[in-house]
Amino acid sequence: MLDAKTWVLIGGIFNLAFAIFHLLFWRIFGWKNELARLSFINRAIVQVLNLCLTFVFIIFSYLSLARSEELLSTALGRSILVLIAVFWLLRAVYQAVFFKLRHWASWAFFAAFVGGASLYAAALSAAS
Repeated sequence: MLDAKTWVLIGGIFNLAFAIFHLLFWRIFGWKNELARLSFINRAIVQVLNLCLTFVFIIFSYLSLARSEELLSTALGRSILVLIAVFWLLRAVYQAVFFKLRHWASWAFFAAFVGGASLYAAALSAAS
């Protein structure tokens, strides 16, 4: 069984991977051409939301990798761990609602998001 700090560190790597993945959205999803079909405001919103979400993943990663002890040893830190877990659980729910889980890739992302929530839940469980 892994200790709480190890779960948090794995969570940090998980979030860093999602930050990198989101930075690649322009290339992966052909956003240069695809977003050109949207109005200026909708094109801007999609890109800004993606960049802000990328920054959230970087924050989660930084806290997990550089501040794991504080996350595990303080009430504020444990609250942040709960919120990160809830974030990933909500992302899994949104995957099911908006992508309908009709394709294997949608199921894979659903599983990854549940996995992200589970990493932080496991850290909290191991810490108590």
